[in-house]
Amino acid sequence: MEIEKLKKYVKKRLIRNDPAHDFEHITRVLKNAIMISRKEKASIKMITAAVLLHDIVSYPKSDPRSKNSSTESAEKSKNILKKYGFSQNEIDTISDAIRDHSFSRGATPKTLVGKILQDADRLDALGAIGIARTFAVGGAEDRPFYSNVDPFCIKRTPDDKSWTLDHFYKKLLLLEKTMNTKTGKIEARKRIKIMKKFLDELKKEI
Repeated sequence: MEIEKLKKYVKKRLIRNDPAHDFEHITRVLKNAIMISRKEKASIKMITAAVLLHDIVSYPKSDPRSKNSSTESAEKSKNILKKYGFSQNEIDTISDAIRDHSFSRGATPKTLVGKILQDADRLDALGAIGIARTFAVGGAEDRPFYSNVDPFCIKRTPDDKSWTLDHFYKKLLLLEKTMNTKTGKIEARKRIKIMKKFLDELKKEI
């Protein structure tokens, strides 16, 4: 099956990616996407291909090229999908979904495949795994955990380039409002509760 071959190709390509954007990330996003697709009656084949290739180009967050990752992934995906026998219509839909999925691009996907990919990817930034990924990226960027003056951004604007914990307040806790599907919103709400509980516990400890 072409999807299985595509999966093996992607796994090999992502072997050197950081822990927040490795093949395990792809596996989790795919699990989220299939769950949403079944509820929203979407094509499993199309969403699987979009998930597999959404981070085929991935730069570190500190790299100036990072904001172009989704655009470059979308372009690269076109040739890959052609090689694995996808039709031109499928290629156009999947590459558009990949281009528009990223948070930094600030786009709302036009197709159901795009909406599901964006929701599934954002869900992996939330909950227990979201906490782990946030601190993994912060560690890779040599960022302190938090500001010792105002750790929880009560009186200041969050600056997640300086402190890892600020990323919760700048982006993660706001993601529920950006979800496209009903299924995505429900799951995001559950995962954000976990993150808020973590922050409450952290407040007691520091």
